[in-house]
Amino acid sequence: MIIKDIAKQQIPVIGNVLPFKKNNIIPIKINKTIEIVIVPNLGEVNSHQDNVGIILEEKKVLRILSKRYKNVSITEINSVEDLEKLVKRKPDLVFSGVKYFFFNNKNIWLNDYLEMFEIPYIASNKTALDNESNKNRAKKLMQKAKIKTADFFITNPGEYLDETLIPIKFPLFIKPVTGGDSRGVDKNSIVFNFESFAAKVLDIKIKQNSPSLVETYLSGKEYSVGIFEDSINGSLRAMPIEIIVKKNVDGHSILDFDVKKNDEEKVILVTDTKIFKKLSKLAKDSFKALGGKSLGRIDIKMNHRGVPHFIEANLMPGLRKGYFYRSCVLNLDMSYEDMIFSIANTGLSSH
Repeated sequence: MIIKDIAKQQIPVIGNVLPFKKNNIIPIKINKTIEIVIVPNLGEVNSHQDNVGIILEEKKVLRILSKRYKNVSITEINSVEDLEKLVKRKPDLVFSGVKYFFFNNKNIWLNDYLEMFEIPYIASNKTALDNESNKNRAKKLMQKAKIKTADFFITNPGEYLDETLIPIKFPLFIKPVTGGDSRGVDKNSIVFNFESFAAKVLDIKIKQNSPSLVETYLSGKEYSVGIFEDSINGSLRAMPIEIIVKKNVDGHSILDFDVKKNDEEKVILVTDTKIFKKLSKLAKDSFKALGGKSLGRIDIKMNHRGVPHFIEANLMPGLRKGYFYRSCVLNLDMSYEDMIFSIANTGLSSH
């Protein structure tokens, strides 16, 4: 297989990764310009930023991409002028985890801005990211596409005054409508009665400033499926993994904020062929329904009968120790370098 950009050089590509010789011959670099775009974080190191979907280890990414491409640099955007200079330089690829900038009292979405100037980028555009980040919208898109997802409704404190008015049966699972990384999810997210329901809805409103998404509780196994778009033909590759969480004091396995933050869950390869195929199909269909591009992650949970259901998605998945990277490692035996090369190659080839 030959990447079209380097076909004249006749350098073979195996699994999107260029082989480098060990006999002191300097590898031929591809004549492409890549800018790694970041924004300053005024808070603590690696603290959450609403406008950043992927926290990049930019210096590490720079070292990796510089092995294959001639011109790779890090660009920090601090103003509209910086953004205008970026598009004037017209790099071959912008490698970035930034969603949007807030300049002159308005949001400028990076990937949509780049599209106007026909500059390739990684990950998805604003429409897809909006579809993913709003769990209410995401689940409605799944229903429209005939993709299984738990029954649900959206509520705020005080909307339902007694149990008889709640539209779906207990037990229920409650989480914020917006936000990622399981923020707002804890041991109280599974509710079995009206008092617990009302308390959790109020808690989410106070602490997360969000309405609650209330859905039928799915008691089966939990999975995450990494998605890679092929750089040559645009087909999707699914990489399922199973997430195992220890039971809490109430006997429930909940992938909550603290479990993720403290890396307490165990991740294993899905070895059952039938389950692998079911998860892969649901994840690919979900990715398409959301309008995803390049890469992403689809979270899935089984019901008590072992039927997979869409839970939520992340179209800007973390590239460090997160589920996306681990899905690459377990399914493709892919190193961190290989993953970065593949993401860049897909971005370059997709435009």
